[in-house]
Amino acid sequence: MRVLFLSLAAVAALGCSSVQAASASLVARVDVAAQKMTVTHYGKVLYEWPVSTAATGYITPRGEYRPQRMHKLWLSRKYDNAPMPFAVFYDRGWAVHGTAAVGRLGSPASHGCVRLATPNAEAFYTLVRQVGPGNTRIIVEN
Repeated sequence: MRVLFLSLAAVAALGCSSVQAASASLVARVDVAAQKMTVTHYGKVLYEWPVSTAATGYITPRGEYRPQRMHKLWLSRKYDNAPMPFAVFYDRGWAVHGTAAVGRLGSPASHGCVRLATPNAEAFYTLVRQVGPGNTRIIVEN
């Protein structure tokens, strides 16, 4: 029993987020510093895409999330009905979604969301639908 307790304590000390990510079959890891998103399924890299995260004056929250809701097309109530195709919302109003501003991908340009080329956003949206939001983690780091 003591060994079990010590093992659980060690896992807790390492952080629950790494345990949660390991238990998810689909992981989208957003590297804000590199402005890229890597998508893995059972540890195998499926995609690596350029993204745009928060421009100066805005934030892209760091952390580990589960998708909360999904919309094929969402119109931003906060930003003049800006279209957010294939939106996967992960934290309050923040989402991974498509953009027409593909020339800005690879550099910070958003109001805080993680922007992808729309075909890439559609591929990610489809993967999340297939494996389920409960089996997906979105990790935003750096």
